[in-house]
Amino acid sequence: MGLYKEFKTFIMKGNVLDLAIAVIIGGAFGKIVASLVNDIIMPPIGLILGKVDFKNLKVVIQSGKEAVMNGTSLVTPAVSEVSVNYGMFIQNTFDFLLIALCIFLVLKVYQKVSVKETEKPAPAKPSNEEKLLTEIRDLLKNK
Repeated sequence: MGLYKEFKTFIMKGNVLDLAIAVIIGGAFGKIVASLVNDIIMPPIGLILGKVDFKNLKVVIQSGKEAVMNGTSLVTPAVSEVSVNYGMFIQNTFDFLLIALCIFLVLKVYQKVSVKETEKPAPAKPSNEEKLLTEIRDLLKNK
């Protein structure tokens, strides 16, 4: 029974709920940023670079072969292509950099907005003339 109570206390802490919410929102934000990178930013870049699709760039180490059949019997089995897909690595690296840039920009905007909300203008300090007039007023009241 003690383990159940400890687990319930752990789950009901605000930190766990905040983390769960952050993970869910982060996943949704990740999809938005991935769509921004893949669907909006990368097509023009590929066009500028000569209609190159980075995902298809690769070095073939061994060509693939189709299976050879003699009627219904298998003569030679199929061999899969073996390749180094460096284009996917380039694409994923570029995606990461763009996602990191987007998150950085969102955080900068958030920081500016949150600082403006927390900063309240300090009450203006009275000028020397106001201080002098206040003293004169107080002296006149006392007479």
